[in-house]
Amino acid sequence: MERKVKVVVENCPQNHHCPSVKICPAGALSQEGFSAPVVDIEKCIGCGKCSSFCPKKALVLE
Repeated sequence: MERKVKVVVENCPQNHHCPSVKICPAGALSQEGFSAPVVDIEKCIGCGKCSSFCPKKALVLE
């Protein structure tokens, strides 16, 4: 079973550039302005780096 990242929008303050976007080794996260990040499921390798890095737990590995 492949693990993928899910964005929990309610946990994301959406008032800054998401630092996890730069952490993703696969380039699977993107962000427009200060909105919640978006995961490209096709690119996500399920490594969990972004979910471990997010202090608000807005990125969850499932």
